[in-house]
Amino acid sequence: MGIFSALMGNAGTVSQEDLVNKYGQLLTDSEQIEMGFKLIRDTFIFTNKRLILVDVQGLTGSKTEYKSIAYKSITRFSVETAGTFDLDAELKIWVSSELNPSIVKQFNKSVNVYDVQKVLAHHVLG
Repeated sequence: MGIFSALMGNAGTVSQEDLVNKYGQLLTDSEQIEMGFKLIRDTFIFTNKRLILVDVQGLTGSKTEYKSIAYKSITRFSVETAGTFDLDAELKIWVSSELNPSIVKQFNKSVNVYDVQKVLAHHVLG
């Protein structure tokens, strides 16, 4: 992930090995990481059972919130591809019956948003 993309808050892909090494203790016995993305300090992880959002908080980053969202609670999602002059693609996820998206994340061009959409569709649609 380039420094410009990082400063703009765009996410880049993280290897499964790195995610397992850092967040493996969050997984259940039968859970596996499928893909993950990192913003400057935050990470979001797609597993075969749920979406895990890792929110690093505070100035020192010593406090971290781990939010789990079951795929069955995701009611809809949208993926917007990057344009010619647009540096990022965008993912929006609605949880339960909320009117506004619960989660909005931006990806740099190194991330294939069609892969993200495919993982979400696979889990949300069954």
